[in-house]
Amino acid sequence: MRVDLSWVDYLIMIIYFLFVLGIGWFLRKFMKNANAFLEAGRSMPAWVAGLAFISTNLGALEVMGMTGSGMKYGMLTTHFYWIGAIPAMIFLALFMMPFYYGSKARSVPEFLKLRYDEKTRALNAILFAVMTVLASGISMYALALLMENVLGWNFNLSLWISALIVLGYTYLGGLSSAIYNEVLQFFIIVIGLLPLAFLALKDVGGWVGLKAQLAPIAISRGFPADTFTTTWSHTGQATSNPLGVEWYGILFGLGFVLSFGYWCTNFLIVQRAFAAESKAAARKVPLIGALPKMFIPFLIIVPGIIALALSHDPGKGFTIPADAGGGLNYNLTIIMLLKQYLPTGVLGLGITALLASFMSGMAGNVSAFNTVWTYDIYQSYIRPRTGNEEADGKHYLKVGRIATIFGILLSIASAYIAGKFGNIMDFLQTIFSMINAPLFAVIFLGMFWKRTTGHAAFWGLLLGFLMALLHHGLTIPAGATSLVKGGWIASLHTYPVEMAQNFWTAIIAFTVSTTVTIGLTLLTKQKKSDEELTGLVYSLTPRTIVDKDLPWYQRPAGLAILVGVIFLVLTIMFW
Repeated sequence: MRVDLSWVDYLIMIIYFLFVLGIGWFLRKFMKNANAFLEAGRSMPAWVAGLAFISTNLGALEVMGMTGSGMKYGMLTTHFYWIGAIPAMIFLALFMMPFYYGSKARSVPEFLKLRYDEKTRALNAILFAVMTVLASGISMYALALLMENVLGWNFNLSLWISALIVLGYTYLGGLSSAIYNEVLQFFIIVIGLLPLAFLALKDVGGWVGLKAQLAPIAISRGFPADTFTTTWSHTGQATSNPLGVEWYGILFGLGFVLSFGYWCTNFLIVQRAFAAESKAAARKVPLIGALPKMFIPFLIIVPGIIALALSHDPGKGFTIPADAGGGLNYNLTIIMLLKQYLPTGVLGLGITALLASFMSGMAGNVSAFNTVWTYDIYQSYIRPRTGNEEADGKHYLKVGRIATIFGILLSIASAYIAGKFGNIMDFLQTIFSMINAPLFAVIFLGMFWKRTTGHAAFWGLLLGFLMALLHHGLTIPAGATSLVKGGWIASLHTYPVEMAQNFWTAIIAFTVSTTVTIGLTLLTKQKKSDEELTGLVYSLTPRTIVDKDLPWYQRPAGLAILVGVIFLVLTIMFW
């Protein structure tokens, strides 16, 4: 499976590494206080923050995992990019960003403090900090594993070098460096994977030829002939599609709970919009990110679908290595495609695109971690502000940099732990559904129902998480061989695949959190006045139109309509 690179390929990779470090080195002189280091001084243009917004999501798990999912589930995987992202991104831009940005909160946990109370903020901050470290560690582990298996590099050396590069530019340039590097990484990923998508599709005879080759594969598995090239047509029953979920499970579990929970409340993503130069720019950030988001499936999912056709054509000589359990190792799909199609030079660019995706995921998690640690944990409970703005700014800048080092070290430790769990990626996806789903319920109710109380929000968030954890412990996906995937209490129900279990875990977490928050709100007293909630609750916040003099395509509402129309056209085309 090892890929042999030429000196040209290595040169491309070296230039990339030097460039990302150079960005951090250039920006270091602007890092004079915590605001500049942790918030990028709230000075980012909308288009820069928008591309960083989507690049942060386009990490290692995304590129490798979604290509593998394309081979496993076909075009159904695009639900994670269309129904599972676009409506939530539009909602975030139009309704939630004005409150996030206008409140002057520096993080989502701090917004929870402003809207509710300290204990709700603390619970979310701790859960989020743990998850960012784990997610960053998984990216590091996957990168080191990739370098070991594909390039023959030493695992430990690869792990530490990648960690030091991310530490270098994040420590020097803070969030600004992370954002500008994410923009660079976005273009590297697109340029590196575009030749692969084009060559692979041409090799199978275009879209028509691909559909013809996939039809007998689908029929042999008991699915309709066009299952792997459609999105909604065969979701009437769980058994009629490889995703194992009915349309209402996709619509509510992914399209509402998981997507709104992820895109609207995950500080790792929202932080990029927080860094925008104005409220109008912050509202445009998710919409600018949504435009390329809708077309990314053609770069990473369609090649995965092509890999399915290639693997059933003996004449192509294309195979996917087996995993430890004897099944196909879908995570290696993108690697085998790169090896199959890209020549010297272009292959180096493709491998660099993968490296860029790993770096993007690591840097995004680390920059979110150091902000939450510094503002929501250290400043709140260890060393509060003294009142001297200049001294505080310098002190928290130092703390933020120390937190960056600390976060990288914790990520390295979690990377080694990840090697002990063969199914840690599925486990992390389940945890995301446990944390983000109840958090969205609490934030949504808080923004649109002024009666919602802090006590209700805290218990709704906590019990939503615990009930999701209980559901995971009582259910298991078919064929699971590890308790990490569920059933560690008892196996009361078996889901067709892991994804179905995740969808219903999210639905349960959201439902319980919503029910508990509403119920306890009616039994407790609101301690905050209307004046305190102004700017945090929709009904108490005056609506001001700040962009009425701009052309329609520069207004958030105009961009939202454009994004919505493209989303509907793509959905209908691949229905």
